[in-house]
Amino acid sequence: MTEPKKLQRLIRFARKPLREQLRSVRHHLIERGWKYPHLGNDRTTYVIGLFGSGRLYIVELILQHIGERAEYFRDYIRFPPGPTSMIYSGHATIRHASHFQLAPAMTSRILEAVRSRFADLVVVYRHPLDSLLTNWVWWRTYNRDNRMISGISQVYRTTDDLCADLEQNFLEFKAFAEGDPDFFTAVPGPRRSNVPIPTRSVLPNPPPKPVRFLSFPEFVEESELYFQSATLTLRLEDFMIDPVKEFCKIAQLMSVDLDLTHLRIVPPKTKAYGHLAVKEKVPRFRDFIDRLDKETKRRIEKIGYPL
Repeated sequence: MTEPKKLQRLIRFARKPLREQLRSVRHHLIERGWKYPHLGNDRTTYVIGLFGSGRLYIVELILQHIGERAEYFRDYIRFPPGPTSMIYSGHATIRHASHFQLAPAMTSRILEAVRSRFADLVVVYRHPLDSLLTNWVWWRTYNRDNRMISGISQVYRTTDDLCADLEQNFLEFKAFAEGDPDFFTAVPGPRRSNVPIPTRSVLPNPPPKPVRFLSFPEFVEESELYFQSATLTLRLEDFMIDPVKEFCKIAQLMSVDLDLTHLRIVPPKTKAYGHLAVKEKVPRFRDFIDRLDKETKRRIEKIGYPL
């Protein structure tokens, strides 16, 4: 930064009210890893979800409704040495390396913090087959158009449009579901990382371009592994039924007092069990489900979903 720009920045800082100055300094210290806030009995909270899980919806609820602690939310992962009031969020895997998801070696740090009881792990999940369709659409859109989307509805106006495209490109879908690296040969390198510039409390960044995304059996396995380690599991479909009840679970874990008389929470925009309509209209997708290996089927049922 040039000297004139530094001076202008200093002047802007000096003109701010004292409270904003203190907030800015505190933010700077946190980002540098020099000082982490720790209020009361707070524990560091990690909000984790695999791709296509609904994590961003949960994050929006947290930011809107937990009050002052939202100031300590970060959309990346760090590893403070003890309990803090920080809230970190991102995509991460436990066993299998994957595109745009925190590497297992790093995720193990989160799990260790949870076992040591100075952190809580909140895991967001949904029916794996709904996630599979969402992830296929997300990756092929990114691969083809170099564009990130937030959901299938940004690409297809109706389920019939999705089904027609799936039928026409089923071999591509199958390659994606099998974790075929060739599916990603045209995928550009990541624009952003779940991991910030390393500091004393941050592990080195993972390689900029992992080999591929998870296969569907690996995705299901990762979901089961999270169930074994999470402090709190949140099923996205339950937020479609009673979002207030489900959000109260988060508030209770984080010791946040909610005024339920004025609490208004909008359910997710996505539809529950959307894969069922696709299953009915695309025979090859139905065959794909029927031919899943027994272990993958067992894992899907174990986390509470029918096939």
